[in-house]
Amino acid sequence: MQRRSNPRPARHSHWSKIISAALAVTVTGLCASLASAHDAPASNSAPSTPSTPSTPPAAPASTPSPSPAAPVQTTPPAPVDSSFPDASTQVVAAAPARDFTLPVDPRRYLADPPPAPREFRAAWVATVVNIDWPTKPGLSTYEQQREILDILDRAKSLRLNALVVQIRTTADALYASKLEPWSQYITGTQGQAPFPYYDPLAFWIEHAHKRGIEIHAWFNPYRAKHATSKVELTSSHLRKRRPDLVKEYGDWLWLDPGEPDAAKHSLAVFMDVVERYNVDGIHIDDYFYPYPIKDEAGNEVDFPDGPSWERYQKSGGKLSRNDWRRDNINRLVKDIYQGTKKRKPHVKFGISPFGIGRAGLVPGITGFDQYEKLYADAALWLREGWCDYFTPQLYWPIAQKAQSFPVLLDYWRSENPRNRYIWPGLYTSRILEAGARKLPAGEFVDQIQITRTRDDTPGHVHFSMKALQQDQDLQAALEKTYPHDALIPAMTWLDPKAPGTPKASIRMIDGRAELELAPGSREPVRTWALWTRAPEGEQMLWSFQTFPGTETLMPIPADVTELQISAVDRNGNESGPVRLKVQR
Repeated sequence: MQRRSNPRPARHSHWSKIISAALAVTVTGLCASLASAHDAPASNSAPSTPSTPSTPPAAPASTPSPSPAAPVQTTPPAPVDSSFPDASTQVVAAAPARDFTLPVDPRRYLADPPPAPREFRAAWVATVVNIDWPTKPGLSTYEQQREILDILDRAKSLRLNALVVQIRTTADALYASKLEPWSQYITGTQGQAPFPYYDPLAFWIEHAHKRGIEIHAWFNPYRAKHATSKVELTSSHLRKRRPDLVKEYGDWLWLDPGEPDAAKHSLAVFMDVVERYNVDGIHIDDYFYPYPIKDEAGNEVDFPDGPSWERYQKSGGKLSRNDWRRDNINRLVKDIYQGTKKRKPHVKFGISPFGIGRAGLVPGITGFDQYEKLYADAALWLREGWCDYFTPQLYWPIAQKAQSFPVLLDYWRSENPRNRYIWPGLYTSRILEAGARKLPAGEFVDQIQITRTRDDTPGHVHFSMKALQQDQDLQAALEKTYPHDALIPAMTWLDPKAPGTPKASIRMIDGRAELELAPGSREPVRTWALWTRAPEGEQMLWSFQTFPGTETLMPIPADVTELQISAVDRNGNESGPVRLKVQR
């Protein structure tokens, strides 16, 4: 396949390339497909009926942080009764253990600090079947909030700067909604609000922003009931209110993308969250039309959208059935993007499709064809710029040539004429699996390094947060892989204007130095970007940290002799710097 070049404008420095040389990879053998697994395991070559995920373990103990002040209301509002594909895979041989030490950035030794490091470092927090949070239905309000804070504390300690939190799993809501019922994954009963009452999404946003972490609200656009669910649907669920919009497909319930009212309902759900919550982004996964199931004879079962298809034909529609299905998805994706920008231009829109665009497009790449099976023309969405970042689920080891991580990453980059960010999804949770299915921490470190060699604005998303909480080898590897904080790359197509240079001064109190800050313009500061210089041996080294923009007074460590501070807005634009000497 002939690829067009896709140079990205040099928005920022090549800091990431300096701290991360490309790592040589030993091919450990060719293996069969591994599919997307946001909700539970699925098949790449021919996904079958999804398997039931195992019950997630309880949240691991972590360093205690202050007990949450539960926003309890004595009288909650009247309760409104309102991942990704599953698959089986073949084994992959584990790579040998390796050292995780990275090269030191040589510019740390210069007189001036380098430009701020830029990288999107995120993890999905899956709520369907209680994968990541809450760890089981029916936890108390305090226990749910405690788990949220534990996740946020872990993310902060690892220097992540974003979490993608699933808030709509099956035409339900893990937040206060008048459009859809409370999720069963909170209380065990669909339509029942947490008690004592609180709004989980508002809690996530508040406490993430206090830690300088973005929250992207993750929706499933069409799934209406998970195959494993035995919970009774409440009277306000769309299946009960509008049964004509919801189809049975095996053990699943699915909104029919061909029904205009189904698309309008899902779009309204997205826009309601954009309007009412201070989210940093919204995000959809790879469930469009469902992954095919098979009948007893092993034949794929077609999605039962006969009535909506017939109405389309009678209205004069000329598209083939497959093209019509793809057009249904295309229009919703475009409407989500345009609707978001109309309401809040700064809110980012991300899409995480299956990792292979179309079968046969890329030499040597084989596997599931989402274009023909999910009716997802994902490359079109990227080419048209109907997203701000694109997170293809590249869930295969580097050595698996039939689904090569670097080859697929380069393919998606070749489909990106509008220079949207390509931040792939990593199947990091395979580190928790047993036997030959288990992958070592070094595999994911190497994948991160590959993303860094492709761009000066790299990024990636781990699936899922549970792996980052539970595996100590992975935690140790990521602590070395993320040696500094990092700013999220700026989205200059949303807003190219930098905030004003901050007002900064150093004051001494009882022999201690403190940095006092104020915005340099009316635009709110989302993040402070701080370089500090201190001696280490015979060298004077620069270190980089970020702080929430709400912090206006910071203690300066006793060994710091010099600092540089700049302001960053919510689109990632950075102001001019202020350089100060620390005189003690």
